[in-house]
Amino acid sequence: MLAPWSEPVRSLKTFRTSRAMTERPPALPNRRAIKTTRRRSALIVAILTIGVVGAGRAQYGIAASSQDVQAKLSYCKDCHGPSAQGYRGYVPIPRLAGQQPAYFENQLKAFIARRRTNNVMFNVANSLSPSMVAALAANFHSLNPPPIGGAPQRFVATGRNIFQNGMPDVNIAACAACHGPDATGSEQIPRLAGQLYPYVIKELTNWGKERGQNPARPDISAVMSPVAHSLNKEQIEAVAAYVSTLR
Repeated sequence: MLAPWSEPVRSLKTFRTSRAMTERPPALPNRRAIKTTRRRSALIVAILTIGVVGAGRAQYGIAASSQDVQAKLSYCKDCHGPSAQGYRGYVPIPRLAGQQPAYFENQLKAFIARRRTNNVMFNVANSLSPSMVAALAANFHSLNPPPIGGAPQRFVATGRNIFQNGMPDVNIAACAACHGPDATGSEQIPRLAGQLYPYVIKELTNWGKERGQNPARPDISAVMSPVAHSLNKEQIEAVAAYVSTLR
């Protein structure tokens, strides 16, 4: 006589046996599937690597392509003029043609560091890689279009005297001592020759409001602070008129 619990046990064994016969283990991937998966993984890794290397090239100064440089030059010239000669408008836009490369690069860094205030140029400078900045600086330095002009001629003679000889009686040195007798500048000292008359007036008048605005990071603009503050309105206009005529 079977035990009362033997029938359920027999049924359970039968169920397990039939399930084992009907269920199959999951199929292992074949070699073709494995190769396809590996190829896809390799492709993804390659794409990611290219992206990282590309970012590194921009960040660490690998030379910008000629096509990219020309595109950026065209963008800059939309405001600064087709020959980078500047633009006389409601807000004067400076001449970049012939500018010293070291000064050009330093000013872009000044916009980024907020040492020099200009929201438009802050955004522009932040988009440039070091190699692009160097390429733009070299290109603009090579240009030398005629000055735009437009300054009152009656101020030129006085401006020439201040620029070349200074004003010893009020302890103002000659501008030529730093900017050179032709106002072409050197290294971190900017070129002033051909610079727009209204732009020079604006910069000298607002020097303390636009330059050297980050005391924790002083720069070359500190040299000009006492000079700019010592010049009165007529003297600023005279110097601006003179340098705007130089080429």
